[in-house]
Parts: sequence; structure tokens; C-alpha cells
Amino acid sequence: MSDPSPKKSPQRATSQSYWSIVFRQFKRNKLAMIAMGILMVLFAVALFVPFIAGEKPIYLVKEGKTYLFPNLFKYDDLVDVQFDRWRAGEGEKAIYALIPIAPERNNLTNTLQPPDRTHLLGTDMNGRDVFSRLVWGTQISMSVGFIAVSISLILGVIMGAVAGFHGGKIDMVILRIIEIMICFPSLILILTLIAYLERSIIIIMVVIGVIGAPGVARLVRGEFLKLRDSDFTTAARATGLSDIRIMFRHILPNAMAPVLVYATFGVAGAILTETALSFLGLGVAPPTASWGETLSESKSYVDFAWWLVVFPGVAIFVTVTAFNLVGEGLRDAMDPKLRQ
Repeated sequence: MSDPSPKKSPQRATSQSYWSIVFRQFKRNKLAMIAMGILMVLFAVALFVPFIAGEKPIYLVKEGKTYLFPNLFKYDDLVDVQFDRWRAGEGEKAIYALIPIAPERNNLTNTLQPPDRTHLLGTDMNGRDVFSRLVWGTQISMSVGFIAVSISLILGVIMGAVAGFHGGKIDMVILRIIEIMICFPSLILILTLIAYLERSIIIIMVVIGVIGAPGVARLVRGEFLKLRDSDFTTAARATGLSDIRIMFRHILPNAMAPVLVYATFGVAGAILTETALSFLGLGVAPPTASWGETLSESKSYVDFAWWLVVFPGVAIFVTVTAFNLVGEGLRDAMDPKLRQ
């Protein structure tokens, strides 16, 4: 006889983690996905910039010696080598970047030339290749954005977590510090430091990061105030865990959602600040390539050298817009009221 009891079919688990739900909602936003793709391309360009543009070879065999990435590492026996004129001899070989033109290479006989096959985006007033300078400027802009926001996150998370978890006098003191920090405009503070110190990209990144920390701290503090008396926090205390472990192991992962949204907008703001400083001549020191510095050179030649305005302007606009669209996509995906 067959068993009359019905067989139970295996049920598929329907529970999903919070971040899987957020990612699924984020994928439905087509503009945010396109912006994410653009940012991935920009990140790849910044990471692999030595392979894209550069005068020095990526791989070099010269006089029986092998050199790897001489454009990144300084070799004493290659200091006097002019690679724009060097030709490989017998037993020597070199592999160059896709565009074998250095961003700082001047050519006064080829100034303000429109885009052509040799110079894809034209040349500037000093005969430097605009494409090479924009590619290397991508590395500067992305570095400033991510490092500055990383500094903001580290300082802001620590301040907000301590204030929100402990409360009382500690919360009051940290709030006063946050209010004081908010009073300092980042651009004015950077200009002040540059006046007393030398122009440095490190100073710009640190100041932007420190000025952005109060915004992160206020978000983290608000989340900690909501979560410090929750059931899982009470259970963690009952097991005898230390305050630091409870703060950063149990509460912080549940408080990072709004911080990530803030970080995407912060990267866009940091890139704009660095670009504005470079446009004013107070950003990275020449001959380092920067989008703002390239755009600044167009002020005197805007009537006919249109490529000095269009290409760096498009790069800045696309990058900042992409970060903002990704931030809006994350914000909408994390908001339960806006989920489809």
C-alpha cells in the first residue's frame, strides 16, 4: 500500500537580506545603473592610467636591464633618458601606453591645435596633449573624492558613534565640537592653509575630509540614538560584551545605510571643490594634470580653442552627475516608502 499522507514538497526560502533587497531595488533605477557603469569606467581609467597615456614605456629592456613601470618608479639610470626621442637598439624593446604622450610634455611648436589623429582632444597653450592630461586628471579627481570621503567617514563614524551610544555630557561635548566644525567653510579654510603652507593635494584632501566629518557624525549619532536601546543591543549587553564591540560590531552595521548615501554625494562635492581650487590656480601644483587646471587655461582662448572648454567641462559634469544619480538611487532603494 502506498502511503496516504501527502508528500511535502521542498519550499524555497523567501527571506532575503536587507542589502539584497536594496540592490534589487537599485537595479530597477535605469539612470542609477547607467551612472554606476560610468563610475566603473572612470574608476578603471584612474586605476589603469599608466596603460592609457604616458611617455615612458610600461615595460622596457635596455642595455640588458629590465624595467617595469618606469613612469611610476624612479630609476637612477633612466633619469637622463629622453623617451620622446629614444629608439630601441639591438636586443632592446619597449611597450608603450595606448597614447604615448606624457601629460606634462610641452611642445611649443604645436600649441592650441584642434583634435586630430595625434592629439585626440587637441593641445593646450603649452602644446600639451589634452587627452593625456584629462586621463591623468581622472586619477587626481577620483583620489581626492574617495580619500576625502574616507577621512570624513572615519572621523564622523567615531564621533557620531560615541555621542549617540553614551549620550549625556559626552554627547553634549561632541555636539558642540560638531557645531564649531560646521561653522568653517571648506573653501575658505583651504585657502587659509594654502596661504601659510605650500600647495599640496594632501592638504586639500584632509581639509575636505575634516569639514565633511560633522555631517557623517550627525547621521551616525541619530542612528545610534535609535538603536542603542533596541532588543539586540540589550541582548549584547546581557552577554557581557564591551561597549566598543557593541558599538562597532552590532550597532554600526545597522546604522551605515544613510551614511553610504551621504558618502556618494560627498565624493561629488569633494571633486567639485578640488576642481574649483584648480580652476583658481590654488589646487594641485603644476605641472600635475587636473581637470580644473585644464579648464582654467581656456579662459584666454575660449573664442577659438573650444576643446579646452568642452572636454574638461564634460568630464566634470558627467562625473559629478553620475555620483549624484548613484546617491539618489541608493536613497530611493533604501527608503521603504519608495520601493516597488
